[in-house]
Amino acid sequence: MKRIVILISGRGSNMEAIHRRCAEEGWPAQVVAVIANRPQAGGLAWAAERGIATRLVDHRAHASREAFDDALAAAIDEHQPHLVVLAGFMRVLGAAFVRHYEGRLLNIHPSLLPAFPGLHTHRRTLEVGCKAAGATVHFVTPELDHGPIVMQSVVPVLPGDDEHTLSARVLATEHIIYPLSVRWFVEGKLRIEDGRVRQTDGASQVLI
Repeated sequence: MKRIVILISGRGSNMEAIHRRCAEEGWPAQVVAVIANRPQAGGLAWAAERGIATRLVDHRAHASREAFDDALAAAIDEHQPHLVVLAGFMRVLGAAFVRHYEGRLLNIHPSLLPAFPGLHTHRRTLEVGCKAAGATVHFVTPELDHGPIVMQSVVPVLPGDDEHTLSARVLATEHIIYPLSVRWFVEGKLRIEDGRVRQTDGASQVLI
């Protein structure tokens, strides 16, 4: 049984989707803990109500990024996870932290990486007139919003879209591709070869 720890900063809608699909589909895995860096993160209450262990590691209580990373890693490692999932976790993690979880740290970003890493993704997508947008699940590396790509979703940018409407359309696909990517991981169906991720069953790694 694979042990999953999920990191959040807010309401944790991707966390909810992963937990729900894990239970409904009978993955060989369990979400054993949810950890947040913000006390107002609504996902903590949601997880606690379902009997999942929760922890707050407030980044503001630490004097440096390194000190926060160390405290966060200690909280994670108490649960001996096979996989750590960043689900709307809004902190940049240091290289030492990332290396500690190399090959077992996943993130989702609301763009078709390598386009638009960082913040304000949907605004930037609209500003340059992109005709398509989407989301990317990837293994985390020390370079922000980079790393081997597991799966991507693609949605059209529609006439009249604003940040809110585009964000909602992309988020709906995140709730599909992130749980599926996590399931592939815990079932041992992902392999990184020459910096690229292969799904060993040959399943499509793009949702259109």
